[in-house]
Amino acid sequence: MTEGTARLSIRSVARAFGATRALASVDLEARAGEVHAVVGENGAGKSTLMKILAGAITPDAGEIALDGVPFRPRSPLEARAAGVAIVSQELALCLHMTVAENVTLGREPSQFGVVDRAEVTRIARAALRDVGRAELPLDARVGDLPIAEQQLVEIARALAGDCRVLILDEPTSSLGRGDVEQLFDRVRQLKARGVTILYISHFLEEVRTIGDRFTVLRDGATSATGEVADVSDADIVRAMAGRPASALFVRGERKRGEAILTLDGLAGLAKPSRASLVLHRGEVLGIAGLVGAGRTEMLRAIFGLDAIARGTVRVKSWSGAAKPPVRLAQGVGLLSEDRKAEGLALSMSIADNVTLSHLEGLGPWRFVLPSRQDAAASKWMGELAIKARDAEQAVVDLSGGNQQKVALARLLHHDVDVALLDEPTRGIDVASKQQIYALISRLAASGKAILLVSSYLPELLGVCDRIAVMCRGVLGEAKDAGEWTEHALLEEATGVAGERAS
Repeated sequence: MTEGTARLSIRSVARAFGATRALASVDLEARAGEVHAVVGENGAGKSTLMKILAGAITPDAGEIALDGVPFRPRSPLEARAAGVAIVSQELALCLHMTVAENVTLGREPSQFGVVDRAEVTRIARAALRDVGRAELPLDARVGDLPIAEQQLVEIARALAGDCRVLILDEPTSSLGRGDVEQLFDRVRQLKARGVTILYISHFLEEVRTIGDRFTVLRDGATSATGEVADVSDADIVRAMAGRPASALFVRGERKRGEAILTLDGLAGLAKPSRASLVLHRGEVLGIAGLVGAGRTEMLRAIFGLDAIARGTVRVKSWSGAAKPPVRLAQGVGLLSEDRKAEGLALSMSIADNVTLSHLEGLGPWRFVLPSRQDAAASKWMGELAIKARDAEQAVVDLSGGNQQKVALARLLHHDVDVALLDEPTRGIDVASKQQIYALISRLAASGKAILLVSSYLPELLGVCDRIAVMCRGVLGEAKDAGEWTEHALLEEATGVAGERAS
């Protein structure tokens, strides 16, 4: 197969789940040796299409061809045997097993029913060499590796066979900037070998950096396709949402009020090492920095999830350390960056997730009336445009964007005065981001105080009133957002600005 020829051809693929039509008619053609970006809002059909290609589900209609041969896998093992592998956003690794065992998992070489350990080692070394990590210890426990290396182990597993199509689903959502660059280097190497990469991302700057061609899905159908270099971001967003990308970042009128949260030399047991700031009512204060700089630890220390080694936290008239229930009573709420592990009870209903931290008023005495609980949740579902069947639907069944809105709805239901938001738009689609930006603006306009941690610099510059940068555990001075540029924020976050000043 030569570069530039059709590797994967999808024609009029459709799939329904009961009365819900997840895919109406999808057309897509990806060539050998190209990175083909697949973009679309949550619910557009991306996940369903990728599950079909990975053999997890079968289509109701349409045709798929791989290198000109009809392709209709009935299981993930069958898809992998044909050369199609997927690396999902939620990594599917056995954390208690070794690197070598994970690379060959499900396709272990054996002789007479006994695993051939020598062959396992050979296959694992070759696959890791393909992703540029030949030096990674094969006997290392995967659960002990950083998330970036875990991801490379999963990619190596995908490449351990004759991988012709590699699906990367939101591969950078948990990576720092340096890890993202390394991942892109690996993707370019695979592309040069003739591997077709289907790259799913909500970050249009990533699509522009790594993508050759693109396909946009909207409402289960293909709405646009072409060369990345031939279109603008606004064109892609319009194809995704059916509307222009103007006013993505919403900033209404705000009036800065009294100081409501003050940090003075705050330090945790590990990070942050020093953080001081003053947050006022009616403002959005952004915190920039690299992954691992200590931003999340600072929010956790403020909220009482992590211990404070020294320094003080002052909330309104209260001063000192406090546990999360006390912070909630003081009007401080935290939106975790890991909504699935910490921010939500996925198996429970929307109503339970929204109200569990504040059940007062939902029934007489200590009782909770389901009708009142559903009514309270439904109010916020309407306010935040949460797409769900009703308030009793399990959160696990919602899209990522709607899950994030449920987590935000809990803070609104609790009526917090200080919202600590850690990466609130990570891994969600453009339309949901726009709705969350509008919500943040409304909260600030109503006198709430927002402390916003984000790794997406355009978001900080577009939403915040002031921005401070954390570098190696130390929080710098907060300045008006208009005084910063993306370049200046990066220099401060990497320590380049400090080295130049010294």
